[in-house]
Amino acid sequence: MPLLPTISTFFIALSAILVVIGWILISKGNAKTHKKVMVSAAISALLFFIIYVSRTIFVGNTSFGGPDEYKIYYTVFLIFHITLATIGAVFGVVTLMLAFKRKITKHRKIGPVTSIIWLFSAITGVMVYLLLYVIFEGGETTSMIKAILGT
Repeated sequence: MPLLPTISTFFIALSAILVVIGWILISKGNAKTHKKVMVSAAISALLFFIIYVSRTIFVGNTSFGGPDEYKIYYTVFLIFHITLATIGAVFGVVTLMLAFKRKITKHRKIGPVTSIIWLFSAITGVMVYLLLYVIFEGGETTSMIKAILGT
Protein backbone atom coordinates (compact mmCIF):
# COMPACT_ATOMS: atom_id res chain seq x y z
CA MET A 1 0.00 0.00 0.00
CA PRO A 2 1.38 3.42 -0.93
CA LEU A 3 2.45 5.59 1.99
CA LEU A 4 0.89 9.00 1.27
CA PRO A 5 -2.58 7.75 0.28
CA THR A 6 -2.60 5.51 3.35
CA ILE A 7 -1.65 8.38 5.66
CA SER A 8 -4.17 10.78 4.11
CA THR A 9 -6.93 8.16 4.33
CA PHE A 10 -6.05 7.61 8.00
CA PHE A 11 -6.56 11.33 8.67
CA ILE A 12 -9.92 11.49 6.90
CA ALA A 13 -11.13 8.40 8.77
CA LEU A 14 -9.87 9.91 12.04
CA SER A 15 -11.77 13.13 11.31
CA ALA A 16 -14.99 11.13 10.85
CA ILE A 17 -14.46 9.24 14.10
CA LEU A 18 -13.82 12.52 15.91
CA VAL A 19 -17.01 14.03 14.42
CA VAL A 20 -19.01 11.09 15.80
CA ILE A 21 -17.36 11.52 19.22
CA GLY A 22 -18.06 15.26 19.09
CA TRP A 23 -21.70 14.63 18.24
CA ILE A 24 -22.03 12.25 21.19
CA LEU A 25 -20.36 14.77 23.51
CA ILE A 26 -22.67 17.63 22.54
CA SER A 27 -25.73 15.38 22.85
CA LYS A 28 -24.64 14.80 26.46
CA GLY A 29 -24.24 18.54 27.04
CA ASN A 30 -20.45 18.55 27.16
CA ALA A 31 -19.86 21.64 25.01
CA LYS A 32 -16.29 22.29 26.16
CA THR A 33 -14.98 18.85 25.18
CA HIS A 34 -17.19 18.88 22.07
CA LYS A 35 -15.39 22.00 20.88
CA LYS A 36 -11.94 20.46 21.42
CA VAL A 37 -12.89 17.25 19.63
CA MET A 38 -14.49 19.06 16.69
CA VAL A 39 -11.46 21.33 16.29
CA SER A 40 -9.33 18.16 16.30
CA ALA A 41 -11.62 16.70 13.63
CA ALA A 42 -11.14 19.83 11.53
CA ILE A 43 -7.35 19.70 11.97
CA SER A 44 -7.37 16.03 10.95
CA ALA A 45 -9.41 16.89 7.84
CA LEU A 46 -7.02 19.74 7.06
CA LEU A 47 -4.03 17.39 7.36
CA PHE A 48 -5.77 15.04 4.92
CA PHE A 49 -6.30 17.94 2.51
CA ILE A 50 -2.69 19.16 2.73
CA ILE A 51 -1.34 15.66 2.06
CA TYR A 52 -3.83 15.06 -0.75
CA VAL A 53 -3.12 18.35 -2.53
CA SER A 54 0.64 17.98 -2.09
CA ARG A 55 0.53 14.45 -3.52
CA THR A 56 -1.68 15.60 -6.39
CA ILE A 57 0.66 18.44 -7.27
CA PHE A 58 3.98 16.63 -6.86
CA VAL A 59 3.16 12.99 -7.64
CA GLY A 60 -0.21 12.90 -9.33
CA ASN A 61 -3.21 10.70 -8.68
CA THR A 62 -3.66 7.01 -9.24
CA SER A 63 -6.17 5.94 -11.86
CA PHE A 64 -8.53 3.02 -11.35
CA GLY A 65 -6.72 -0.25 -11.99
CA GLY A 66 -9.67 -2.61 -11.75
CA PRO A 67 -11.48 -4.31 -14.62
CA ASP A 68 -12.49 -2.08 -17.52
CA GLU A 69 -16.16 -2.96 -17.10
CA TYR A 70 -16.10 -1.40 -13.59
CA LYS A 71 -14.41 1.85 -14.60
CA ILE A 72 -17.63 3.74 -15.36
CA TYR A 73 -19.09 2.77 -11.96
CA TYR A 74 -15.88 3.78 -10.21
CA THR A 75 -15.82 7.11 -12.07
CA VAL A 76 -19.43 7.94 -11.14
CA PHE A 77 -18.71 6.95 -7.53
CA LEU A 78 -15.54 9.07 -7.48
CA ILE A 79 -17.35 12.12 -8.86
CA PHE A 80 -20.06 11.61 -6.21
CA HIS A 81 -17.35 11.42 -3.50
CA ILE A 82 -15.54 14.54 -4.76
CA THR A 83 -18.82 16.48 -4.87
CA LEU A 84 -19.77 15.31 -1.38
CA ALA A 85 -16.29 16.13 -0.02
CA THR A 86 -16.38 19.61 -1.52
CA ILE A 87 -19.84 20.33 -0.10
CA GLY A 88 -18.75 18.84 3.25
CA ALA A 89 -15.66 21.03 3.37
CA VAL A 90 -17.65 24.20 2.66
CA PHE A 91 -20.27 23.25 5.25
CA GLY A 92 -17.47 22.40 7.69
CA VAL A 93 -15.86 25.83 7.38
CA VAL A 94 -19.23 27.57 7.74
CA THR A 95 -20.16 25.43 10.76
CA LEU A 96 -16.84 26.13 12.46
CA MET A 97 -17.10 29.85 11.76
CA LEU A 98 -20.59 29.97 13.24
CA ALA A 99 -19.32 28.25 16.38
CA PHE A 100 -16.30 30.52 16.76
CA LYS A 101 -18.48 33.61 16.22
CA ARG A 102 -20.80 32.24 18.94
CA LYS A 103 -23.78 32.08 16.59
CA ILE A 104 -24.85 28.93 18.37
CA THR A 105 -28.48 28.82 17.16
CA LYS A 106 -27.35 28.70 13.53
CA HIS A 107 -24.47 26.37 14.43
CA ARG A 108 -26.92 23.92 16.03
CA LYS A 109 -29.05 23.92 12.88
CA ILE A 110 -26.25 23.37 10.37
CA GLY A 111 -23.98 21.19 12.57
CA PRO A 112 -25.92 17.93 12.25
CA VAL A 113 -26.26 18.39 8.46
CA THR A 114 -22.54 19.09 8.19
CA SER A 115 -21.72 16.04 10.29
CA ILE A 116 -23.82 13.71 8.15
CA ILE A 117 -22.34 15.08 4.92
CA TRP A 118 -18.84 14.75 6.35
CA LEU A 119 -19.43 11.19 7.54
CA PHE A 120 -20.63 10.12 4.09
CA SER A 121 -17.72 11.97 2.51
CA ALA A 122 -15.23 10.18 4.76
CA ILE A 123 -16.86 6.78 4.20
CA THR A 124 -16.85 7.22 0.43
CA GLY A 125 -13.24 8.47 0.64
CA VAL A 126 -12.18 5.32 2.44
CA MET A 127 -14.06 3.29 -0.15
CA VAL A 128 -12.18 5.07 -2.96
CA TYR A 129 -8.91 4.19 -1.19
CA LEU A 130 -9.98 0.54 -0.86
CA LEU A 131 -10.98 0.38 -4.55
CA LEU A 132 -7.70 1.94 -5.68
CA TYR A 133 -5.18 0.20 -3.44
CA VAL A 134 -6.70 -2.80 -1.64
CA ILE A 135 -9.48 -4.45 -3.66
CA PHE A 136 -7.82 -3.75 -7.01
CA GLU A 137 -4.25 -2.90 -7.84
CA GLY A 138 -3.89 0.80 -8.59
CA GLY A 139 -3.53 1.93 -12.16
CA GLU A 140 -0.94 4.37 -13.36
CA THR A 141 -0.22 7.47 -11.33
CA THR A 142 -1.07 10.44 -13.46
CA SER A 143 -2.65 13.88 -13.38
CA MET A 144 -5.89 14.31 -11.45
CA ILE A 145 -8.07 14.88 -14.52
CA LYS A 146 -6.73 11.76 -16.24
CA ALA A 147 -7.25 9.71 -13.06
CA ILE A 148 -10.85 10.91 -12.68
CA LEU A 149 -11.76 10.34 -16.31
CA GLY A 150 -9.82 7.07 -16.54
CA THR A 151 -7.94 8.11 -19.68
